[in-house]
Amino acid sequence: MAADPSPHIDVAEFAGQLLFRLWRASHTRTTAALGSVGLTPPLFAVLNYLRANDAPIQQQLGSAMGIDPSTMVSLVDQLERDGLAERRLHPRDRRAREILLTPKGRQVLERARELAEEVEGIVLQGLSPVERRRLMTLLRKALAAAPPQPPWSSDES
Repeated sequence: MAADPSPHIDVAEFAGQLLFRLWRASHTRTTAALGSVGLTPPLFAVLNYLRANDAPIQQQLGSAMGIDPSTMVSLVDQLERDGLAERRLHPRDRRAREILLTPKGRQVLERARELAEEVEGIVLQGLSPVERRRLMTLLRKALAAAPPQPPWSSDES
């Protein structure tokens, strides 16, 4: 059973503390669920981006997702090894590589999305559907206005 939110206003009033606790509740469950289909949260994020953006160039993919270039290479390498994505020469720029979902990648992603939705339903069970949509809207708005961050690297703990 989840711990009750702190009744102490001094602690509960800090969004960062609440976001961290909610992230942990979500992340641990999501990591386990995604692991059952051979994915990690970063691989899942890249597959979702590929699904939403037709054949991005690898450099653009990393930049758009806020992932450093060497980490992005490693993630795409893993997706290729697993048969979930493939690199292809860009038709107009032979130096660039497009990244595409494979049919297997689409299939694994659809199952992973189902699992992630199940976890999200459990983690956010205290909110109504309207409140969940509002939360997503507010999180997107806050993220869009947040100070820039350095690109994420797999070296981060």
